[in-house]
Amino acid sequence: MRYTEELLQKQFKIDSRVLELVAAAEEEVSGQFAELDDIMTYNQYKVLDALQKNKLSDMHFGWNTGYGYDDPGRAAIERIYANVFHTEAALVRPTIVNGTHALAITLLGILRPGDELIYCTGAPYDTLEEVIGIRGEGNGSLRDYGISYKQVDLLPDGSIDLAGLRKAITPKTRMVTVQRATGYGWRKAITIEQIREWAAFVAELDETIIKMTDNCYGEFLDIAEPTDVGVDVIAGSLIKNPGGGLALTGGYVAGRADLIDKIQYRMTCPGIGGECGLTFGQTRTMLQGLFQAPKVVNGAVKGAILCGRAYQKLGFAVCPLPEDKRSDIIQAVRLNSPQALECFCQAIQAAAPVDSHVAPVPWDMPGYESEVIMAAGAFVQGSSIELSADAPMREPYNVYFQGGLTYEHAKFGVIKSIDALLKKGFIKL
Repeated sequence: MRYTEELLQKQFKIDSRVLELVAAAEEEVSGQFAELDDIMTYNQYKVLDALQKNKLSDMHFGWNTGYGYDDPGRAAIERIYANVFHTEAALVRPTIVNGTHALAITLLGILRPGDELIYCTGAPYDTLEEVIGIRGEGNGSLRDYGISYKQVDLLPDGSIDLAGLRKAITPKTRMVTVQRATGYGWRKAITIEQIREWAAFVAELDETIIKMTDNCYGEFLDIAEPTDVGVDVIAGSLIKNPGGGLALTGGYVAGRADLIDKIQYRMTCPGIGGECGLTFGQTRTMLQGLFQAPKVVNGAVKGAILCGRAYQKLGFAVCPLPEDKRSDIIQAVRLNSPQALECFCQAIQAAAPVDSHVAPVPWDMPGYESEVIMAAGAFVQGSSIELSADAPMREPYNVYFQGGLTYEHAKFGVIKSIDALLKKGFIKL
């Protein structure tokens, strides 16, 4: 790596001690990478098989106008997603604006007045609070429609409290949900094996209860997805893992056909459902992104592990630990001060290929309770499969590092952040 080190010191002014620290951290975690490569290869071939089974053709990359009736590209991409996630049906649309929207149409499409929703992984991600009705009034939340909500907190070891869930379930319970990723929590992501155990437990209690998983940040982290282990429906964002950095926008829902039917009528309106809706010529980038997503996710999760180990060596608390099994691409680091948090995010922005000259600052982002700082110098704005970092500006000032279209770029984000913290006096080497 002599040439690379010389370049980083000369062109990017990186302190040699930072390079030594990151190289040592990389050596310490490199033994974990072989299994990750096997998972990546498995998923690459799984996606390829779905593309081939559905006879993907150049004609699927065209686009309709108007209502979008009989769009062959839209039909193909939704069959492919259903095959990848081993489900009966899927909705994959650029008009689903983000992961929160995909989750909202799932909840609002399935649940009815008088039903009860239980979150089984504690509080949901901040942007779901207004969807559920934990915050805000009169905006069409679940609470506005008479749908009640409970949450069952995780056990101290980060596992799902099945005994607590048993007590929480009532005859009104229509849906139980697991948020796979950490969100802005300080916990490990929920693994596929934990989801398998949870789904079997719920099915044994009452097979009519719908099991839903927020799959954001979790796709292709394992050889199985939640829908392979008993979950009825999943939802996520295309500018996270499954878009592979090429999808310009969009979200997806995949699951049982009867549930997808209900969700599609919330996505558009009763009587229309999924039969209309333009894809605006995005099927090529959405499918090419899906094709390369396993490789991109592989680089991102390796970068997250490296970040965790490097910051652990510096004495910071990190979650998950470098040796923990991964089920999302997020690495949390406890920076302990707002100044260090801003410095970290500004360094990630400075490591970006786009808008590297811009300094992110905290702001009141829609849907969040606290001010949030976000570093995302991405080709697709807001894409968190690209190198990014974000955090709510609240104690204990945890920052959430994720993404990187290549491992090398994720690694550079780690290097750049440590170098910035060193030069600002937040750390010593």
